[in-house]
Amino acid sequence: MSQTATILVIDDEPQIRKFLRISLASQGYKVLEAGTGTEGLAQAALNQPDLLVLDLGLPDMDGQQVLRELRQWSSMPVLVLSVRASEGQKVDALDGGANDYVTKPFGIQEFLARVRALLRQAPTGEAPQAALTFGPLTIDLAYRRVVLDGAQVALTRKEYAVLAQLARHPGRVITQQQLLKDIWGPTHTEDSHYLRIVVGHLRQKLADDPTNPRFILTEAGVGYRLLAP
Repeated sequence: MSQTATILVIDDEPQIRKFLRISLASQGYKVLEAGTGTEGLAQAALNQPDLLVLDLGLPDMDGQQVLRELRQWSSMPVLVLSVRASEGQKVDALDGGANDYVTKPFGIQEFLARVRALLRQAPTGEAPQAALTFGPLTIDLAYRRVVLDGAQVALTRKEYAVLAQLARHPGRVITQQQLLKDIWGPTHTEDSHYLRIVVGHLRQKLADDPTNPRFILTEAGVGYRLLAP
């Protein structure tokens, strides 16, 4: 990839952002900045940068959460830049979707080399969609917003998580066990009543008749699928 690539830096320390902005701009990169995870996710959705540099210690949300939310709709390369130096923390970040990890304090030449390496590996082709549309229903994965017939629908965290999981695999059955594991955790894979309650509330808010569904179809004894438009 050419050095006209756009790089988004999410870090709450202004001096770090300034240092990275100057260093990256000197190499010909366009640099975007954000001081919080929320602002960074919004910039990532709006600008579709070629690479994200992410600090884990953000004031509004942990960088691991930023990674999880980003990976719901984007495969852009992520370089974590953090003071967290333990092996376990590095493994968690890499398992959570980061492509590389640099510990603060860091050498700028090594950092720039890792940036170049990630940009060379960056996938080409059409970027994943941050907003998914199913007829009158739109699910914006970047902003965690659901709109039905032009009106925003207020969902709880669990309701949104279930709907987003189904939306990322339209037309495909997602088993009850998989939904419970992903959303409630591995110790809740048998707690199917939790899932039934959440799906019931979702159907009410989406005006989705379970006997003649527009959106969520139950596969009896197996799981659920979001009907593709």
